[in-house]
Amino acid sequence: MLQFFRPAAAGMLLCCAAATAFAQTSNFPTKPIRMVVAFTAGGTTDILAREVAAEMSQTLGQSVVVENRPGAGGNIGTEMVSRTEPDGYTLLATSVGPIAINPSLYSKLKVNPLTELTPVAPMADVPNVLVVPPTLPVKSVKDLVAYAKAHPNSTNFSSTGVGTAAHLSGVLFNERAGVQTTHVPYKGADALNDLLAGRVQFMFATLPSVISHIRSGTLRALAVASPQRTGTLPDVPTMAEAGVPGVETGAWFGLFAAKGVPKDVLAKLNGAVVAALGKTEVKNKLAQQGADAMRLSPDAFSKFVLSENKRWKPVVERSGARID
Repeated sequence: MLQFFRPAAAGMLLCCAAATAFAQTSNFPTKPIRMVVAFTAGGTTDILAREVAAEMSQTLGQSVVVENRPGAGGNIGTEMVSRTEPDGYTLLATSVGPIAINPSLYSKLKVNPLTELTPVAPMADVPNVLVVPPTLPVKSVKDLVAYAKAHPNSTNFSSTGVGTAAHLSGVLFNERAGVQTTHVPYKGADALNDLLAGRVQFMFATLPSVISHIRSGTLRALAVASPQRTGTLPDVPTMAEAGVPGVETGAWFGLFAAKGVPKDVLAKLNGAVVAALGKTEVKNKLAQQGADAMRLSPDAFSKFVLSENKRWKPVVERSGARID
């Protein structure tokens, strides 16, 4: 008789554990959520993350606390979140670089974001814009191409690091325009500071990071690297309209979690992000920064991420960039 009760008791314990786990996920969230931003405060990722986090807090009824963990091209934040419990209480706010570009750029990644993270939801798509200091004697992409050909050894472009979207945009520009300009990588905001000071000649920057400088006249926008013009700068042509097609390098930003988050938790998180991005005031704030809200299901976002890795991999290979 005792032997009969032992498996029965074990089965009851398993059922209770399963019921408890179900209750925990169905009531999610029951405590604050941490959103780890893979970049420094004040950047585009950080700006978007804080806007979305505030709205998610209202929808979910729990605080969504933003924490910056920059470093190693976004890899530090990626590694950190990948090693957390897959319960949905820790999210990674990041961009195209760490997710879709770094797997092709770094030879020794500790964590492969394509296989060790769960895509939760995208936040926004942001076009890159080709900008120059007003002291440079160019007023169009055509002028810049002519300038680069006339000054092959002294035309430089800055980026926020090797293998970033800003760097690879410059690589594409060189290829498509038939020029040879020199890449000068920086750490973070120094790339923009040296552009403003006229120490480098041009840069492909995310629109939110330079829109205030464009409006104030401290930078001149020559073209947007997107398929269509942006409503934020309606008079600025696309790269294709400016005579250099094939340079479409907008950056996207999204939320990820550790691999294995329960589907119902994933659905709640995605729904909260989608709801936030659907609010008129949020869309207006994003539009003011030149960003377009992206609303995709977890499955659709996963497919999008894989397609982006496939798109950027050959560009990384052609650039010759590699980080050990």
